[in-house]
Amino acid sequence: MSKVHEPYDGPAGGWDALASSFRHVKEQGIVGLGSLTMLKANQPEGFDCPGCAWPDANGHSSFEFCENGVKAVAAEATRRRVTREFFAQHSIGELAAQDDYWLEGQGRLTEPMLYDSSSDHYRPIGWDQAFRLVADELNALSSPDEAIFYTSGRTSNEAAFLYQLFIREFGTNNLPDCSNLCHEPSGMAMTEQIGVGKGTVTLEDFGHADAIFIFGQNPGTNHPRMLGELRSAAKRGCRIVVFNPLRERGLERFAHPQSVVEMGTGTSTRIASHYYQPRIGGDLAAVTGILKHLLACGVEDTEFIAAHTTGFEQLRQDIAAMDWADVEQSSGLSRSQMEQAAEIYRGAKAVICCWGMGITQHKHSVATIQMLVNLLLLGGHVGRPGAGACPVRGHSNVQGDRTMGIYEKPADAFLDRLGAEFGFVPPRHHGHDVVAAIEAMARGEGKVFFALGGNFAAASPDTARTHAALQRCRLTVHVSTKLNRSHLVHGQRALILPCLGRTEVDLQAAGPQAVTVEDSMSMVHLSSGMNAPASAELLSEPAIVAGLAAATLPRSQTRWQWLVQDYDRIRDCIGRVVEGFENFNQRVRVPGGFYLGNDARERRWRTPAGKATFLPQALPAPAVETRAPLRLMTIRSHDQYNTTIYGLHDRYRGIRGERRVCFISREDLDKLDHAEGEWVDLVSAWHDGERVAPRFQLVAYDIPPGCVAAYYPETNPLVPLDSYADRARTPTSKSVPIRLRRRAETRTT
Repeated sequence: MSKVHEPYDGPAGGWDALASSFRHVKEQGIVGLGSLTMLKANQPEGFDCPGCAWPDANGHSSFEFCENGVKAVAAEATRRRVTREFFAQHSIGELAAQDDYWLEGQGRLTEPMLYDSSSDHYRPIGWDQAFRLVADELNALSSPDEAIFYTSGRTSNEAAFLYQLFIREFGTNNLPDCSNLCHEPSGMAMTEQIGVGKGTVTLEDFGHADAIFIFGQNPGTNHPRMLGELRSAAKRGCRIVVFNPLRERGLERFAHPQSVVEMGTGTSTRIASHYYQPRIGGDLAAVTGILKHLLACGVEDTEFIAAHTTGFEQLRQDIAAMDWADVEQSSGLSRSQMEQAAEIYRGAKAVICCWGMGITQHKHSVATIQMLVNLLLLGGHVGRPGAGACPVRGHSNVQGDRTMGIYEKPADAFLDRLGAEFGFVPPRHHGHDVVAAIEAMARGEGKVFFALGGNFAAASPDTARTHAALQRCRLTVHVSTKLNRSHLVHGQRALILPCLGRTEVDLQAAGPQAVTVEDSMSMVHLSSGMNAPASAELLSEPAIVAGLAAATLPRSQTRWQWLVQDYDRIRDCIGRVVEGFENFNQRVRVPGGFYLGNDARERRWRTPAGKATFLPQALPAPAVETRAPLRLMTIRSHDQYNTTIYGLHDRYRGIRGERRVCFISREDLDKLDHAEGEWVDLVSAWHDGERVAPRFQLVAYDIPPGCVAAYYPETNPLVPLDSYADRARTPTSKSVPIRLRRRAETRTT
């Protein structure tokens, strides 16, 4: 066997990123089209990248895209097609045996397909027939709550608004979405403390920060355009302090592909001034240690605290009572390391704290985020230029979907406005989040599952239980652009409804349409496709929702088809229902869009106390698990975005041609008597037994002892369905207790 791991010595970005971008465009057969398409990515008159939710730079450079954005666009603009002939050739049983990379690589879906159980194949079906079939199944339910409606973060504001309107007119709040799997703890934690569940910074603030603290995030792969902002900050002397168990190349060195000097000389910019590697789950204790040192030194903005906060004295007392030995043990860092980070904070006039899913997918994620907000509040770093909270979202419109009402626990004020605008009484009882939805389907109480985008079967935890739950449904329906695992894990009946991609022209009765998205920093802007649709049979997501609603709700007062003839009509409705979107159509047509605003940024606190609130947090209880001595964090490879696999390499971590790898420290290899290159099974231990992910190759890596990392979705089978964040119920995919089980294979040479 060939060796799969060879340490990578280059910087993030640079010539390797350009070469990778060209290779992916070439593989999809769109060299000319791909180049023209990328010039329209993230431009005022172009389309929003279907990848991450990082904001567009002011001025919109002609090349406002990144390597992984190229991969996402190339995958969507591919010339490959999945036709009726493809489905006639391949049974679902045959397709289920293929890996996710192969499935996605077959190309774009071209027409609606209905599963035929007698032949185990998908067969073509007309759009009207498909809408009628779904409508009949929905209307045959004994309660609307027997239907579950999932939403992906790629869904536009217009589609998301119509979707939640249809679902609530149908009579349920069963609206699980990808936020339940990622940043739910961020919204919950910040809303309780500062009255707003969104980040308080804008892109401009990165140009004024003196220190940027980054926790549990890997921007080099997951938000590559962020590296441009970090590079600029580092070059002007901003301290960038990183907390991440893994050494990630994008947080160490970056060569900007648009820098003539760096590309011409082969140089790069150092990103992190300080890089700390806490144990998995140790971030809460690490922030506690920083606060402990600052409070002991009397470092606090007394004027801000007195005027704008409550709860400070309790925080001070609780942290003073903590023992440094406990903080060190829980964090995996030394006292001197935490004091060093605290001194950087102390010397900064403006501090930004960023975090990603390395923080949100833990049992104590809400507590960790609230301790991060405590840290910001201590120095008055909310509502100050160059300072604030920055949860970095994943999918391009995951934040916008929530703003549009995709939420299983909607606010009464939102429902009041929605009902008044459309003349119906919305349901008030809370619906299912992702975990509850899977549990309901497993019990047979969730009978119809409808997904607007995404790959639910692959993205969700506890793969075996999730798949079994989906297979109990009477009907599963997926609105998708490409073939994925969820199409093969189906109910008794199943539909695939193919939709337009973000890069494609959306032609409706009033002419070509634009949709809107909201990025991680609350900027709302237009997105207009430029390419011809992959098939004449494709419908837009708003048109699919409208067709389904019209078929399901014949007595509805909503003029569904009229709304989708011109998306301005949808936006006019949004402007009357969703707070902050008044005069939506006028404001969004300003080049670059508009900023929604943020009360906490203006130091207006929508909390019960009318002030920002310090919320003390206890350290997590020490883990005592002899059956599972290692703690696993699931990660993405560099050739991946969420569940979409673009290739089998992970350049920055030095992996080639393999995804079933497990990164482990050399200390643990020796301690556990394993060898690099050895094949093992990963076994997680939980109260209901063990779960196994078979055949992973061990790779020695710079990660703290007791910690390992491996790619998802391959490791999702190890994440128990009932292991989730306290209160926020996000799966604990970044902290799974496991052990290694030997296999018979010889190790790789």
